[in-house]
Amino acid sequence: MASGVIRILFLADTHLGFDLPFKPRIEQRRRGPDFFANFEKALEPALKGEVDAVVHGGDLLYRSKVPAALVNMAFEPLKKVADRGVPIYLVPGNHERSAIPFRLLAEHPNIHIFHRAFTFILTLHGFTLAMSGFPYVRENVREKFPGLLAQTGYRKIKADCNLLCMHHCVEGAAVGEHNFVFRGQDFVVGLAEIPAAFAAVLSGHIHRFQVVTKDLPGRTILVPVFYPGAIERTSFAEKNEKKGYLTLEIATSGPDKGSLRGWQFHQLPARPMREIILPAAGKTGAELESGIKNILEKLPADSIVKLKIIDKVEEEALPVLRAASLRSIAPPTMNVSVAVPSLYNKNRN
Repeated sequence: MASGVIRILFLADTHLGFDLPFKPRIEQRRRGPDFFANFEKALEPALKGEVDAVVHGGDLLYRSKVPAALVNMAFEPLKKVADRGVPIYLVPGNHERSAIPFRLLAEHPNIHIFHRAFTFILTLHGFTLAMSGFPYVRENVREKFPGLLAQTGYRKIKADCNLLCMHHCVEGAAVGEHNFVFRGQDFVVGLAEIPAAFAAVLSGHIHRFQVVTKDLPGRTILVPVFYPGAIERTSFAEKNEKKGYLTLEIATSGPDKGSLRGWQFHQLPARPMREIILPAAGKTGAELESGIKNILEKLPADSIVKLKIIDKVEEEALPVLRAASLRSIAPPTMNVSVAVPSLYNKNRN
């Protein structure tokens, strides 16, 4: 533990297994290794002994039913951290359907999973940190939230500092290109329901890094809510977002003992995403292919590209837009997809 502070590494929404088929039918650039690479980069401070604990805010895996081999791959980096004596606290998210599969693999003395509403205690050099949390709630968390907090038993525990760990949206958090703000929906936790006994809330679920410090009317709240965001971009709605993880410092001595002393966002290398409108009206297959090549040549070689065609594609040019054709046109380091609304509309008629 650094002098006077407990340092916590906080990451979430790692979605391990995303685009990582174990028996791929087609050889192409897959995004799965990007997620694993950033997962390991995010855990490096823990492996180097630079933090005292790791909190994962949920959605460790990309879905609930996954091959055992993927679970082994996902837990191996965590076990390396835990084997070094750094405790890990993991919140089951919605992609795990509120439960971590293959539970036996997590039965390490330094890996702690919020299988139910509970409070874990971390004691370092006489300082007591209580971490309360609960797995993702699929229905009406707004109404159930006070009861879940009570079930953690945090009120009965005497600690120098309390943190709340979860995987939910809170009022005032924002997502998407149009900056949609969560308000009073039943799947949103009300800020007024978060007790002042907590120094901070550490939450996953929202893929954009942000710290909620004000309520909807703009008043400063007592308990800040931290979202580290996802470690990689999972959709084009995130194409302009930075990806990374957080470190937080809790004061262990002095007049501010038990309070949040500071925090820092650490950016990870996310692949660039580009959405490009491609005119196609009246173009032959050769002309369309040439246009795509010219566009792709100007982009970073590791880009994830979506070509958006908004006008009619000539029948003769359609084969150029097939997946196999796009793979032959693009560099092998790119991921390229195409959206052809006019074609979809034609198929629906």
